[in-house]
Amino acid sequence: MASRKKPIAWSIAGSDSGGGAGIQADLATFHDFGVHGCTVITAITAQNSFAVGHVSVTPRRTLAAQINALDSDLQADAIKLGMLASEDVVTMVSKYLETFPGFVVCDPVMVSTSGGELMPDGVCSMLIEKLLPRADLLTPNLSEAEVLLNRKIESLDDVERAAADIVALGARSVLLTGGHLSARNNERHDYWTDGEQGFWLSGPNIDTLNTHGTGCTLSSAIAAAVARGYALPDAMVIAKSYVSQGLRMSVQLGSGPGPVGHVGWPQRLADLPSLSRRLPELGQRPAFASCDGDLGLYPVVDSAAWIARLLACGVKTIQLRVKDLSGNALQQEVREAVALGREFKARVFINDYWQLAISEGAYGVHLGQEDLDAADISAIAVAGLRLGVSTHTYYEVARAHSLRPSYIAIGPVYSTTSKDMPWTPQGLPQLRRWVGMLSPDYTLTAIGGIDIKRAKDVLATGVASVAMISAITQAENPEAVVAELLALHGAAA
Repeated sequence: MASRKKPIAWSIAGSDSGGGAGIQADLATFHDFGVHGCTVITAITAQNSFAVGHVSVTPRRTLAAQINALDSDLQADAIKLGMLASEDVVTMVSKYLETFPGFVVCDPVMVSTSGGELMPDGVCSMLIEKLLPRADLLTPNLSEAEVLLNRKIESLDDVERAAADIVALGARSVLLTGGHLSARNNERHDYWTDGEQGFWLSGPNIDTLNTHGTGCTLSSAIAAAVARGYALPDAMVIAKSYVSQGLRMSVQLGSGPGPVGHVGWPQRLADLPSLSRRLPELGQRPAFASCDGDLGLYPVVDSAAWIARLLACGVKTIQLRVKDLSGNALQQEVREAVALGREFKARVFINDYWQLAISEGAYGVHLGQEDLDAADISAIAVAGLRLGVSTHTYYEVARAHSLRPSYIAIGPVYSTTSKDMPWTPQGLPQLRRWVGMLSPDYTLTAIGGIDIKRAKDVLATGVASVAMISAITQAENPEAVVAELLALHGAAA
């Protein structure tokens, strides 16, 4: 048997005869993500855009037949659970999931957008008992979380506590969508936690009544992204972008709220959420100063001596990344690098050591994701330094986006030998996608495994800067390599 290449996702959910939610929304989402969608229909609803007129729960035998048919031939990479309208349904689905090895996201559908009840009282307690322990992710909205916890949620602090308490009930992790309660800074804030770590996803507040199928679309987009191989944090960022795009593109089709739009992979920066590990503060986030144009060729070196050598070749952007110095020796190296930047009127960024970058008056500081936790981002901004941030995934790009840095470094484009990388190389197609989404709002540089032979293809994606380490510092003639790379950047400009 030939191995299949297209990922498969199942939707175990109810059918919405109006086409806006349930199975119909899930299949449209799977299609947009390039995932083959299979269905186990748990109930047939008679509904339109403003009312649910009738619900017919799928008989036990019919439900079992659907599951068995798919399991024998079209095994899922990920499963999305939606409307589970009876105790029989919950029992049978939970029994199947006991041996299912893949990812499971559960959207606890309890009430429709139009207000119709979709989950009888007794089913909720059974869902908590039998399904929560198998859910890798639960995606309740505020109303559903209140039902699960039997209490009101009235503030954003309550949202964090509620999500943690739902994890304590048995779910492996929870993404609690904040709805109207979280509207601040003209954004909507959703909170994720697994009981140990947590973060907020903040997306644009889109003023529309056409929200039918929002929860179904969010959960099925997460399932589809996981089926495509994305880690859960990345999948949630992608899914929130997709829902924001769908809300922005939604149209009213009947007399009630219209369905969320399904218009392909999200590609606009306006739909990308920002990600913060702390509750977003009220007020406008400060943006860092720009880099006064494209970065161009961007060598990353480990000494002031290298900086002097390369700035003399005409390089105008460079980074000092020192790993083996401390104390006075480190301070002196940073001081020399900053002085060289002033002498050559070049942009010298200091990697990691933000306090020294501030005290020595550096042009800017570059931080990796691990450094963002320890650095005082506000102090860097107040000091007037530029900020560059390393990113490797959707999660990390969303986190950088929350800081509004001066530039974003994207990588690794190719496999690299300069440092151990836990990330799969992104390749030129993904780099091109990042350029399309983030430019021209962000200055970008590409990094990771780029040598002089690959630089032309990288620049052809539209990224205006290439960062290099070993391709320059380990070259037999670094000056000749720099001259050729500067010419390439000039030709691409």
